[in-house]
Amino acid sequence: MLIATWNVNSIRTRLTQIIDWINQVHPDVLCLQETKVTDDSFPCEPFSKLGYFVEVFGQKSYNGVAIISKVKPENVKKGFYDCTDCDQNIEIFQNQKRLISGEIYGIRFINVYVPNGSSLESDKFEYKINWLSCLASFLDEQEKKGELICLMGDFNIAPSNLDIHDPKKYEGGIMASKKERNALNNVLKGRFIDSFRIFEKSTGHWSWWDYRNNAYELNKGWRIDHIYISRELSSKLKSSVIDSLPRGNLRPSDHAPVMIDLDLDDANLDFFEDDDNFLEI
Repeated sequence: MLIATWNVNSIRTRLTQIIDWINQVHPDVLCLQETKVTDDSFPCEPFSKLGYFVEVFGQKSYNGVAIISKVKPENVKKGFYDCTDCDQNIEIFQNQKRLISGEIYGIRFINVYVPNGSSLESDKFEYKINWLSCLASFLDEQEKKGELICLMGDFNIAPSNLDIHDPKKYEGGIMASKKERNALNNVLKGRFIDSFRIFEKSTGHWSWWDYRNNAYELNKGWRIDHIYISRELSSKLKSSVIDSLPRGNLRPSDHAPVMIDLDLDDANLDFFEDDDNFLEI
């Protein structure tokens, strides 16, 4: 089962690139961030023609997340639904569309677009830390339900100095601060594994390159897009890669797709048996 996440930085601008990439890679599940359109304006038809189901949670010009999948997701939820343990006032997070989830093959796929935070001195930074705290509480409640989880998306955090091309230059700054990394660790709580680091322990692997200063051409990037899976799924993980080629496209997203391959053939999961949930591709 090929699973991918990609911050496309506008679904309308990158639509042709996304469709071309799908035709090359054929992912089973593709989670998108920064779609930047309302739900009724999302271009569902090109994906439907390829045999994919589409679930969206978007807003005009900003944010927005989507799940594109060969199997229709069940129990789709949008935002921090029913998060009774969230320490923050959940109402402040409702206007920004940053989280969507759905169940496929007994796994809850949670697609997130974590706030950037702007700078450590800004109100947006506190919003980011509070949002991550709410995400941690949200995942605590999912864990109580005994769900297997694939948590994925643009986290806007480099987990360690290995994930930054010049860690000394950006030490303590936005996306690399101790406070952000601690907030991410509080989300993960040791219950998830960073799928990419199972296979690759070294630096030099990036998922985002700034548009400025020829960052992509000079390979000055960051690894801020991640796929975390429940530890119970670790034995099913076959591979994890970053496909940097789309970043070299004309008018690309500043992010690249990140992919994992899960072998679910022998997994002890509750597969859906309703014929209406499947499409022959």
